[in-house]
Amino acid sequence: MKVRVWGCRGSLAAPGADTIRYGGNTSCVEVRGADGEAIVLDAGTGMRPLGVAMADEGVQRVHVLLTHLHLDHLQGLGFFRPLFRPDVDVHIWGPPSPVQPLADRIATYMSPPLFPVRLADIPSRLTFHDAPEDAITIGSLTVRASLVTHQGPTVGYRIEEDGRAVVYLPDHEPGLGMDLTDLPSDWISGHDLAHGADVLLHDAQYGDEEYPRHVGWGHSAIGHVVAFARKAEVDHLVLFHHDPYHTDGELEALVVDARRIWGDGDQRVCSAWEGMTIDLGAREVVLSPCPA
Repeated sequence: MKVRVWGCRGSLAAPGADTIRYGGNTSCVEVRGADGEAIVLDAGTGMRPLGVAMADEGVQRVHVLLTHLHLDHLQGLGFFRPLFRPDVDVHIWGPPSPVQPLADRIATYMSPPLFPVRLADIPSRLTFHDAPEDAITIGSLTVRASLVTHQGPTVGYRIEEDGRAVVYLPDHEPGLGMDLTDLPSDWISGHDLAHGADVLLHDAQYGDEEYPRHVGWGHSAIGHVVAFARKAEVDHLVLFHHDPYHTDGELEALVVDARRIWGDGDQRVCSAWEGMTIDLGAREVVLSPCPA
């Protein structure tokens, strides 16, 4: 299983000189199984360049797994080139709602006056699904979802292949202002999904000194992220969903802080960056280093 990050910024795209190393595009991650089956996690602005690459490759089927429908995780969908090819099957998965079907909720954005092309006029072969609470198979990959703590219906995803697991929790507030250390595991949002993962991509929007001003906003403090990852016994923690106000230097300082909290400056903690690749091979997990 191979993973590539196309966008890792949270809340709002933030291009510019201060975000060159880690990138300004919002959440979008590509996952490929051994058979080449394509899964896309979220449809933030990073989906635009991913769509260009997939169109050039001639991808015929893609599964888009949405964690939730906040705009920073959805606004790239209308610029995803495979969506406009009639020969492509696009499966869109998202959190269930007792009020509206997923297609109707997405159509709220993909219709005038917010978007010039109506969802009903998209030429690709679209199929909508509720995110799977029970494990399903997509090619050689096994996928399951679980509701997590964030504003509005939100899920995280666990994807497995050949005994390896990557977990994606880009918008998640497991602490809600509390110390996670002494909480029972079954009381902690997302723990079952993340437990024992080889790689966890997790919301890390706030430094610990910033978090008290944002309790209940649906995002995590660095201390909570590390406590969650250690309690879930994950092997590698990738900090994700970077605050749009955080510069490259500030993100690097957060990594230093996270490693200090983890203990011994552990190199298994790093920060996501645009273009980052993760190879979950049979022998080891290889994460590409951030460019200087």
